[in-house]
Amino acid sequence: MYFGLHLISFNLIRELVKTVFIILSVSFWRLFSCDVRAQAVVPTPAMLQEEMITIADSVGPEEKTDAKDLMDVLGQMKRKSKTTQKVKETAPPKILYSMVPAVGYTLSTGVVGLLSANAAFYLSDTATTNISSVNTSFNYSQYNQITIPVLANIWTKDNGYNFVVDWRYFKYPQDTYGLGGHSSIANADRIDYSHVRLHQTVLKKVAGAFYLGAGYQLDYRWKIRQGGSNEDVTSYGLTHKSVSSGLVGTVLYDSRKNSINPEVGLYANARYRTNLTVLGSNTNWQSLVLEFRKYINFPRGSRNTLAFWDFNWLTLAGKPPYLDLPSTSWDPSNNTGRGYIQGRFRSPNMLYFESEYRFALTQNGLIGGVVFGNAQSFSNWPDKKFNKVAPGAGLGIRIKINKTSRTNIAVDYGFGAGGSRGLFVNLGEVF
Repeated sequence: MYFGLHLISFNLIRELVKTVFIILSVSFWRLFSCDVRAQAVVPTPAMLQEEMITIADSVGPEEKTDAKDLMDVLGQMKRKSKTTQKVKETAPPKILYSMVPAVGYTLSTGVVGLLSANAAFYLSDTATTNISSVNTSFNYSQYNQITIPVLANIWTKDNGYNFVVDWRYFKYPQDTYGLGGHSSIANADRIDYSHVRLHQTVLKKVAGAFYLGAGYQLDYRWKIRQGGSNEDVTSYGLTHKSVSSGLVGTVLYDSRKNSINPEVGLYANARYRTNLTVLGSNTNWQSLVLEFRKYINFPRGSRNTLAFWDFNWLTLAGKPPYLDLPSTSWDPSNNTGRGYIQGRFRSPNMLYFESEYRFALTQNGLIGGVVFGNAQSFSNWPDKKFNKVAPGAGLGIRIKINKTSRTNIAVDYGFGAGGSRGLFVNLGEVF
């Protein structure tokens, strides 16, 4: 019993040291960079959309006067006597850009070092058009994983059209554990591969917050090598190269004012993808993603938020390549399944639900906390039945690094079934 408690204490101390290192690293680079935003993780297109959202659209009335972020605190610590200059209201520059190195951490990558660059600009009137963004970075992990993303989120006049680009290169050795909810972590099998993702979608505003869109998605993997002999991997089939090439149709409703850290609103998205051999795909197969997010300010008027996330990733027909199957933390934002390592569960169908309560710990909003719980279920293979749920839960802290966009550094410790646990670090809220 004493040994078990001692081991848990040692692990928690080790994770705390990692957390402090990450926070100090991000703080250091923000302190000595001019008008830059540290990226602890690769931001999603939705995050890029509101990276420079105005105060009026992103914070509540009470936050305009007393809100504090990490830069306010650091500024007070290093403030020197300077000549006060009168600030004139001017139109924003045509292009706002930044470049910054940073550090991140996940269970599947370990510590990640990255160099990130982004540019933001308006294509029309700032009062009626969202800000457009282009972001790229070079990421290298302690497990020799390389990721190079190019993410773009372009808004035309009056938000009439939205062009979303998600291009990424992965050199990504990673463990897989078999198929279905009954897979065992003891059956870990190392798979190494290179991967190019070319996803692009065009969305047209129909009315209000309602959009319809279409696009093309390509996932090309090569030099796929299996390091072991996992029965599920062998039985399902793992080729040395795989190509998934298909068309995408999407329906979107998004009433959130701030996608980085929503207080209220609804996000609903349905994405249908059909992969076709005539477009170069290895096989014909179809998938559907149904995603819903709901945010409630609770208690009303406070800085606290009750959030719900439902994410369902289904194979409708055909047989996707093994590495294209729905899997833990392989959603577009890589955030499902806190408490479990990326790729822990995999199968043709995934059901996922999560709830989180976000609350302020300081009156000025600098420090916050969260408690969360989630549940994921994966169909068995080949019978496609759902008969096991993998629960997860945890808690975390939030440190506000930008009070204008309400961006937080999110540091969570999650627990899953079978002794699974770990530290999860994110820039912005998990969902």
